[in-house]
Amino acid sequence: MTFDYDLFVIGGGSGGVRAARIAASEGGARVALAEEYRMGGTCVIRGCVPKKLMVYASEFPAALQDARAYGWQVDAGGFDWPQFRARLEQELNRLEAAYRGGLTNAGVTIYDQRARLVDAHQVELADGTRFRAKHILIATGGRPFIPEIPGADLAITSNEIFGMDALPGRVLIVGGGYIASEFACILNGLGVKVTQSFRGTQILRGFDDECRSLVARSMAEAGIDMRPETTVAALSRHESGIRATFGDDAQETFDLVLYATGRVPNSAGLGLEGLGVGLGARGEIVVDGYSQTAVPSIFAVGDVTDRIALTPVAIREGHAFADTVFKGQARQVDHELVASAIFTQPELGTVGMSEEDARAQGKIDVYSASFRPMRTLFAGREDRMLMKLVVAQDSGKVLGCHIVGPGAGEMIQMAAIAVKMGATKADFDRTVAVHPTVAEELVTLRNPSRRD
Repeated sequence: MTFDYDLFVIGGGSGGVRAARIAASEGGARVALAEEYRMGGTCVIRGCVPKKLMVYASEFPAALQDARAYGWQVDAGGFDWPQFRARLEQELNRLEAAYRGGLTNAGVTIYDQRARLVDAHQVELADGTRFRAKHILIATGGRPFIPEIPGADLAITSNEIFGMDALPGRVLIVGGGYIASEFACILNGLGVKVTQSFRGTQILRGFDDECRSLVARSMAEAGIDMRPETTVAALSRHESGIRATFGDDAQETFDLVLYATGRVPNSAGLGLEGLGVGLGARGEIVVDGYSQTAVPSIFAVGDVTDRIALTPVAIREGHAFADTVFKGQARQVDHELVASAIFTQPELGTVGMSEEDARAQGKIDVYSASFRPMRTLFAGREDRMLMKLVVAQDSGKVLGCHIVGPGAGEMIQMAAIAVKMGATKADFDRTVAVHPTVAEELVTLRNPSRRD
């Protein structure tokens, strides 16, 4: 059988781009990649990167207040959203160009079109052009999900928020996950009146209870109207804005409604039906440890597989796929003990088991410290940090590390190395503290705060 390409990648996000580049530059493969929107995928274009830049922008009001407490004579005007948006678009253009350049330099052929599968070795572009490939990699990521309610078309998702013409005065954010909570903090910091409604009793379901409670309390103290156990039944357009009807029939009007109620694998419309590729209940593509589907020539990596929906994980999966298939180095990705950070205000960094999950598996000791960090304490703010280690009683092994506070994302990356290596509480104790830092609390926790 003759093939046009050794590998055809559908999707130009982080996982697909990494796989294509490695397969071409290091594996000597003839590679093509099709992307229907912009190169870089969710993370670079409409996710992690622009969101983090908005986080930075939203933190300046508090920083300016702190500067005054430290003796600086500071006066600030209002936030100029159009100026920020224009600068943000410039940065995204730069990043997209870098992704394209990396692929082109590696010898990858790029098609700026949607692609779908025709059979196990054939793909079709939107213009009808067909190519045969020895291997096909699906890396189409995930997409936001909006429940079917009356007026759902009036809401936006995280995909559209970066393109707003102007900041709203009042926003309703629906959802209690990390995307909803992050944007609640961002918009609140930019001066928007924020209401966050969610069905559960607390935000950030699945994370350590003590940590998410502190984050929620801090968000409420910062002025975000937190509404647990609340559902939205309908949305409707009115002269004064978008009227939300809640599950208890109460109504309220907002300038913008943002739905962040989760993401689903972006597997629809790819022509997978009838090919024998297994799909899960959420539409995720079922793969084995080598990212291979039930059809030997078809692979999938990243969020479309619904394993761990994090950009660095997708990159590792794409790289491992290329190593395995094109470099003769069979390699699986280790999905255990993957650290993550939630860029709320305060941040939450976590790796390993929550206190609740660890307790369900055996006897544990919990070491924790909650305190006011020096920097904001001096400025007169009431911010609190939390440092927490979850430790197995029998072995002393650190099962989980959780940090809430400024810089938590940076700190958890370093702590994750120790936890991944199997560090014990004694290993932490033997480490001399760096003083004065907030991170030193991780190695000065002497007595359990809770013990089974």
